[in-house]
Amino acid sequence: MNRIAKRFADLAASGRKALIPYVTAGDPTPDVTLPLLQAMVAAGADIIELGMPFSDPMADGPVIQLACERSLAGGTSVRSLLDTVANFRKTDDDTPIVLMGYLNPVEAMGYEVFAQRCAEVGVDGVLIVDLPPEEALDVAPTFREHNLDLVFLVAPTTTDERMELIGKAGSGYLYYVSLKGVTGAATLDPVEVRGRVETIRKHTKLPIGVGFGIKDAESARLVSQVADGVVVGSALVQQIADNAANPVVIPEKVAAVLRSMREAMDNGKAG
Repeated sequence: MNRIAKRFADLAASGRKALIPYVTAGDPTPDVTLPLLQAMVAAGADIIELGMPFSDPMADGPVIQLACERSLAGGTSVRSLLDTVANFRKTDDDTPIVLMGYLNPVEAMGYEVFAQRCAEVGVDGVLIVDLPPEEALDVAPTFREHNLDLVFLVAPTTTDERMELIGKAGSGYLYYVSLKGVTGAATLDPVEVRGRVETIRKHTKLPIGVGFGIKDAESARLVSQVADGVVVGSALVQQIADNAANPVVIPEKVAAVLRSMREAMDNGKAG
C-alpha cells in the first residue's frame, strides 16, 4: 500500500477527512518551500499538492498565476522542486506528496527521467491538468512503473460515460473541480457538490477530493461532510502573496489557515 492509499485508509478508519493543501513550489522564493511544507503538515495537512510552476497555468486564476510568476522569477524548476521533496523526505516519510501542474515542463524533462526522479525523491502521485486519460495512454505505464499514482480531474460538466473512464484510469484519488472556471473564481454550492460527489461515487471506488472554491474553515467543513478530501489552494497562495515581502512569516500564516480548516473539518465530521 502506497502513502496515498494508506493515508486515506487511516483517515477512513478514524472517521476523518483528508485536508489537502496546494502551494506552488518556490513561491515566493525557493528557500521558503521546505519550511512551508513542514508547517502545513504540523497544522494538519494529510496530503500535499505541490505545484510545478508553469508560464501559462490555464486552469488557474490570477492568484496562482502570479505565484507561478514569482516562482519562475526566483529560478524554480522541476528539478529543483524535486530536490526540495528529497529534503522534505529526510524528516517526513509519511505525508504523501502529489505534484500538480502542466504537461510542458514534464515533457521537456522527459517522461522517464521525470518519473524516475519522482520515485527517487519520494513523490507519490502526479496531477497533470492538461493530460486527460484519453491522452495519457502512452505515458501512464511510465508513471505506473515508478509507482506514481495518476490523479485525474472530474468537472461539473463531465458526463457519466466519461466519469466511468476517469474512474478506471485514475489512481490515488479523483479531484472533483467543484466550479466552472478557474481556481479561486467563485463560491461553491454545497448542495450541488453533494449531488455531484454522489454521482461520481457510482463510477469509482477511489476517494474523492473536492477543490476550487474552498476559501475558509466553513467551506472546508461543508465539503468534508460529503467528500473524502478537501483541497485548498488559492486561499493559501493568497497568504503567501500577502506576505511575500516578509517570507519568514509565511509558514505560520499558511499554517494558521490550515489549522482553522482542520478544526472545522474534525468538529463537523459527523454532519
